Amino acid sequence: MKLFEYESKSLAQNLGINTPRGGLASTPDEARDIHKRIGGEVVIKAQVLVAGRGKAGGIKFGSKPEETRDRASEILSMTIKGEKVKKVLIEQKLNIKKELFGSIVLDRANKCQTVLASDQGGIDIEDVAKQNPEKILHHRLDPVFGMRGYDARQVGLKLGYTGQRLNSLTDLLSNLYRLSVIYDAELVESNPLVETNDGKFVTADLRVIVDDNSLFRHPEFQERAKEASGEVTPLEAKARENGLAFVELDGDIGIMGNGAGLVMATLDMVNHYGGKPANFCDVGGGANAEHVATALQIIQGDQKVSRIFINILAGITRCDEVAKGIVDVKKVVGLKKPLVVRMQGTNFEEGKRILNSIGITTLEKMDEAARLVVAMKVA
Repeated sequence: MKLFEYESKSLAQNLGINTPRGGLASTPDEARDIHKRIGGEVVIKAQVLVAGRGKAGGIKFGSKPEETRDRASEILSMTIKGEKVKKVLIEQKLNIKKELFGSIVLDRANKCQTVLASDQGGIDIEDVAKQNPEKILHHRLDPVFGMRGYDARQVGLKLGYTGQRLNSLTDLLSNLYRLSVIYDAELVESNPLVETNDGKFVTADLRVIVDDNSLFRHPEFQERAKEASGEVTPLEAKARENGLAFVELDGDIGIMGNGAGLVMATLDMVNHYGGKPANFCDVGGGANAEHVATALQIIQGDQKVSRIFINILAGITRCDEVAKGIVDVKKVVGLKKPLVVRMQGTNFEEGKRILNSIGITTLEKMDEAARLVVAMKVA
């Protein structure tokens, strides 16, 4: 789950990480009042979860409170990459000596966290990586010990710092790492990470992406995780609200399974036979009839779905519960899309009997079911 910049900086401030003085505004008048409180020149930044807000005009500057009100009004009327701007962050404009890039990223390939850093901050880091890959410093962290003082210091030295500024940068990097651990972050990134004229290091921008699988440990984010945004579609938001692991895709075959591995294998099998999945939907282990029914209604409510493939390998989840969920949907709202059901495992015979009673044939082989749903002719 991506956090808004203002949320990320609130977490940073709690850990003693330097951020610009500022405040959050939902209206132009609030933006003006924040400027009055801060004084000097300010930056007005759209709070959206999509990249490219600067290029889209979502970052502006104000030298006077009335100007800030006008610029905030302009930004609050914008939609950036499909996401309506509802809030703006008003922050003091920093006296910048140098712009750096600093990031703590989950490195799945190497099974550790890695520090990415560069003295070429403030621009698209992807461009730096392509044009001057030697400018990107990679420093892997020990998966057991994490970031030690030695690690942070090595990064600072390689960026060319010594003395007190090295100590300051070391402290900041160490705290960014702490933030990543405390909040189970897949990514903590500051671009630019600013060195000011008075020798301080400030996170002028800060991105944090929290691992969705850790949200049970972070109740403060759970409600927002259910909201639709530029990163979460209305369908995904509805599914999350009902406790489903759901990702919307661009195909036309609805997919439901129990267990992330099985669902991924189902997507691969459908692709192998020439079909295009419309979604990833994992009802999880131990799903009951109500949970299955909810998932099925969400999937068949997607206008682009033409048929649905339900693939269940029952263990804790029971085939008869899955079948009852399908029956419940038929009774309440009807089965609006053709179904192919493959089931194996616990209470298979009872599940098969229940579905046969409403005219649905179950298959036992996954590849056979995948071929059938792909070949199925739909109106």
